[in-house]
Amino acid sequence: MLDINKSINDPNLSIEDPDGNMYELANWSSEIAQDLALKDGLGNLSAMQWRVINSLRTTYQKEGDTRSAHQILRSLAKEFATEGGGRYLYQIFPQGPVSQGSRLAGLPTPAYSGDPSFGSFS
Repeated sequence: MLDINKSINDPNLSIEDPDGNMYELANWSSEIAQDLALKDGLGNLSAMQWRVINSLRTTYQKEGDTRSAHQILRSLAKEFATEGGGRYLYQIFPQGPVSQGSRLAGLPTPAYSGDPSFGSFS
């Protein structure tokens, strides 16, 4: 369980929630995204992973967090259809293109996107 006093007073926890999602979009940088990718075992982010991250950030800046995880995944799958759509996205983001991609993009993850039963192509 999250101890809010610890979160407020601990500078290491002040920019992220317990799931590693950032509280403020302004705290994000490409270096932070790369560090998170290394911690997730993704290695150096590929050009295609950066395309997904940038797409998520652009969509969020235009629309905010009003879209559901399902809508975001469908939009990404359509955008990356020539590369293989949803199956391809799960290959480059094994923890989920919406949840892992959003976390790497410094965005809040949509509700229920961390649910293992959501949209799995595995």
